Order: sequence, then C-alpha cells, then structure tokens
Amino acid sequence: MNIHDQMSRQGLVRPVQGRVLAGVCAGLGQRFGISPWAARLLFVLLLMVIPGSQILVYPILWILMPSESPQPAYAYGPPRA
Repeated sequence: MNIHDQMSRQGLVRPVQGRVLAGVCAGLGQRFGISPWAARLLFVLLLMVIPGSQILVYPILWILMPSESPQPAYAYGPPRA
C-alpha cells in the first residue's frame, strides 16, 4: 500500500472538476465538507498569518494527493444506441 492509496481511502483526492491550479484546496474542501472557495480563502489567510509554510505544503500535497479518477460518460447507465 502506498501513500496515494492511503490518501484516497481517507477521501483526500484532487477532484477533476473545480480545479483552479492543481485541485489541492478543492480536494481539502471536499474532504472536510467546506466549499473549495472557502478552503482557498483559508489557505490564503494562513499564508498571511504564517508566511512561507503553505508555499512548501501545497506542492507536497500536489504530489502526494492522487487525482480523482474521471467518471466515464456512461456512468449512469450504458450508452444508448
């Protein structure tokens, strides 16, 4: 089991929809039940309070958080002929 599997099991994935840069804040917001914009705002506010740390954390999470697997177009039933 690798780190991607563990994060995915915990619900920490970067969603395909709603990404602005890499989807890290959107994924964190989704995991903790807040909107992606609220997560981004918290991220920026933390950057102002504790400068520098988020600049390191964001790229690390970008690497460690797996991307959400895209849903096929026929996820809600087979394609109609």
